[in-house]
Amino acid sequence: MKNTDMKKNTDNEKLLAAILRQQEEPGRAQKLSVVWRLSIPAILAQLTSIMMQYIDTAMVGNLGAGASAAIGLVSTTTWLLNGLCSALSTGFSVQAAQKIGAGQEQEARLILKHALITALIFSGILMTAGIAVSGSLPLWLGAGEDIRQNASGYFLIYACSLPAFQLNSLAGSMLQCSGNMRTPAILDAVMCGLDVLFNLLFIWLWGVPGAALGTALATLVICTVKLWIVTFRSSTLNIRRKEPRMFQKNILYRMVRIGLPMGFEHIAICGAMIASTRIIAPLGTVAIAANSIAVTAESICYMPGYGIAAAATALTGQSIGAGRKNLARSFSGLSILLGCLIMTAAGILMYFLCPAIFRMLTPDLQVQQLAAEVLRIELFAEPLFAASIVASGALCGAGDSLIPCLLNLASIWGVRLPLSVLLVRQWGLQGVWFAMCVELCVRGLLLVFRQQRFQWQG
Repeated sequence: MKNTDMKKNTDNEKLLAAILRQQEEPGRAQKLSVVWRLSIPAILAQLTSIMMQYIDTAMVGNLGAGASAAIGLVSTTTWLLNGLCSALSTGFSVQAAQKIGAGQEQEARLILKHALITALIFSGILMTAGIAVSGSLPLWLGAGEDIRQNASGYFLIYACSLPAFQLNSLAGSMLQCSGNMRTPAILDAVMCGLDVLFNLLFIWLWGVPGAALGTALATLVICTVKLWIVTFRSSTLNIRRKEPRMFQKNILYRMVRIGLPMGFEHIAICGAMIASTRIIAPLGTVAIAANSIAVTAESICYMPGYGIAAAATALTGQSIGAGRKNLARSFSGLSILLGCLIMTAAGILMYFLCPAIFRMLTPDLQVQQLAAEVLRIELFAEPLFAASIVASGALCGAGDSLIPCLLNLASIWGVRLPLSVLLVRQWGLQGVWFAMCVELCVRGLLLVFRQQRFQWQG
C-alpha cells in the first residue's frame, strides 16, 4: 500500500473522528460529504466483486447453457455460506466500530484478536460440511444428469476455499468499520484482475471447476494482504505485542447477539432461494441458465447499495459508540437516500443495457431473451430494494439485527415464495421474477418503517 493511499485512509478516519468529537450537530452538507466519502470506496469494492461474477459467468457461458446452469444451480448455496461468513465478520466489526467511536482502541484490537481465532474455527467447520455434501448437493437441488458433475466439482472447490473467503471478509469488514474504506476497495479491484488471469488458465484447463479454482486463488492472495494490513499497518487495529490477550466471553456473546440473527436470516433466505431453485428447475436448462445470469446482471444494480450499507454500518456504529444518537439517526437517513438514488439510476441504465450485457455473458439466444425479460420485471423494485439494504446496514451498526432479520424473513417467506408457487405454472420464470419484484418492494417498506421507529440508543 502506497504512502499516499495510507494518508487518504487516515484522513477519512480523522474526519469522522473530528465530527464525532464536535459538540454541535454538523450541518447536512458536512454529514452528506462524510457519507459520500466513505461510500465511494465501498461501492467500488462491491462493484469489483460483481465484475468477478461477470467474468466467471461470461467465461463459463462460452462453454454453453449447461455450464451456466451448473454454476447457477449451486449459487444459492454458495451465497448461503458466504452470508454466514459475513454474519460472523459483522458481529465482530460492529463491536470494533463502537469501541473506536468511544475512543477505546485497545478494546477494538482485542475484539480483532477474538475475531481472527473464531473465524478460523468457524470457517473450518463450514469447509468440512461443504466438502461432505458436495457430491450430493446437485441431486438434492433437482439437477439433471447433464450438469450434476460440473455443479458438484465447482461447489467442492468453493468449499475448500471457505477459510480464505471468511478471513477476507473479516479483514475487509474490520478495515471498513475503522473508517478505512479505500484499502479494501483497492485490494478488491486487484482481486478482480487476478480472477481474470487465473480463470483464463483454469477454465481453459478444467472448465466449470476451473472457474471456482481461479476465484479461490485470487481470494487467497488478497486475503493474505488484507490480513497483513489490518494486523500490522492499520493505525487503529494493528496488533501490539505488549497489549493483553485475555479471553473475554462478552465479546463472543455480543458477536452472537449481533451475528446470529444475521446468520439465521441468511439460512432462512437461502432456504427460500433454494426452494425457488426447486421451483425453477422443472422449467428446464434454459430457464435455470437465464435465471442465473439475470441474477448476476442485476447484482451490478444492488451491490452499490451494499457498499453504502457498509459505510452506514461504520458511521452509525461509531456514532453510537460516541453517544451521538441523533447523529447516528441522521447518518442512517442520508445513507438510505443516497442508496435509493444510486440504485434507481443503476436500474434505469440496466433496463436499456441488459440485452447487450447478456450477449456478453452467454452466446445462447434463448437464454439471452428470457434473461432480459425477467430482469426488466424486477428492476422496478430497485428503489425500495436499496432502502431495505441500506436500512439494514445502518441498523446493524447500532446492534439492531434481530428485528430487520425477522422483517426480511416475513417478506421473503410470506410474499415471494407463495406468489412464486402461484404464478410459475401460468407465467413460468417471468412469474417467479414478478413475485420477487413485489416482495422486494414490501421488504423495503418494512425496513424503512423500522429505521424510522428505531430509538438509536445502541
